[in-house]
Amino acid sequence: MAEQRNATERRTLWIVLGLNIGLAIAFFASGAFGDSSALIANGLDNLSDSFVYAISLFALSRSAKWKRGAANVSGGLLILFALGILYDAWRRYVGGSDPLGTIMIVMALVAAAINALCVWLLARLRDPDVNIRAANTFSWNDFAANLGIVVAGGLVAWLGTNWPDLVVGVIVAGIAAWGGVGILRDAHGEHHKAVHNDDQVTKDSA
Repeated sequence: MAEQRNATERRTLWIVLGLNIGLAIAFFASGAFGDSSALIANGLDNLSDSFVYAISLFALSRSAKWKRGAANVSGGLLILFALGILYDAWRRYVGGSDPLGTIMIVMALVAAAINALCVWLLARLRDPDVNIRAANTFSWNDFAANLGIVVAGGLVAWLGTNWPDLVVGVIVAGIAAWGGVGILRDAHGEHHKAVHNDDQVTKDSA
């Protein structure tokens, strides 16, 4: 039963990993062509997610301690990613940018559909561990960020200014940082639960 569950989780994570790598490449290409901080931000987000999914796959068949460690790495990467996005937004604010609203909207809509597929795939898994919950957090964060990019793209096209793109880039960074903190808290809670269970077993054995 456990082996079947691991196989299902592994297959799902491989699919989600592949989709995120594809999205990262598409975001970087469209962000460079469309001069968009928000698209580059989501590209970095998906690249960070891909690393995390790979770590989760590595930890999947290992002990609960390994899984908690992988979740801690996941949360830390998201926070580092958020700092990188803030730097990119600041660089574009100081140096100027000319984002293309239409490209932002089209890319974000395609990505939102793929994120929704990832959420659906992950939601089918029963009794998810801390890494699967982290993966689900990433997909929901990405979905929300892409909806923000659609709005920003519309404002960029309408107003002819770059500030909506920069604002959404900063918001994406905030969403990522919040998700990273949540994952670290989840992993910390799992650690305390494991310590409590070990203490209880020791007391029962005494």
